[in-house]
Order: sequence, then C-alpha cells, then structure tokens
Amino acid sequence: MPNIKSAKKRVLVTEKKTARNKAVKTQVKNSIKKFLAVVNSGDKQAATAMYPETCSVIDGAVSKGVLKKNTAANKKSGLAKKLNAMA
Repeated sequence: MPNIKSAKKRVLVTEKKTARNKAVKTQVKNSIKKFLAVVNSGDKQAATAMYPETCSVIDGAVSKGVLKKNTAANKKSGLAKKLNAMA
C-alpha cells in the first residue's frame, strides 16, 4: 500500500477505472454472444434487427476508450460476415 497521498489517490482512481472498463467489456461480450445466438438460430430478420444494436454497443466501448478503433472495426466486420453468410 502506498504511503504518499497522490499514490493512494492513483490506486483509488485506477480501481474505479478498472471496474468501469470491465463492465463495458462485459457488456460488449454479452451483446456479441446474444447476436451470435440469434445468427446460429437462423432467424435472419431478428439478426438483421440486432446487428445495429450490437455495433452501437461496440462503438460505445470505443468512445469510452475501452476498445481501440481497429479492434472494434474487426469485430463489426466479423459480425457482418456472419450475418451475410446466413443468406
């Protein structure tokens, strides 16, 4: 445990940020899992409706600095491929 006041503050801030980042990452993963479950069930209409919502969650993670822009683009591209392969 740190002795200096500023170092103690950094520990608290880091814990807070870590918890927030973890929550956002979990939200992204759950959103992707739900989308993939719909894709695997074969319901193209529901998957088409769910794709923009999933992309929105991923973009939100980028705006919060949890995911990098290219990582998000890669994830969205993979989801789009799975959606288009349903036809």
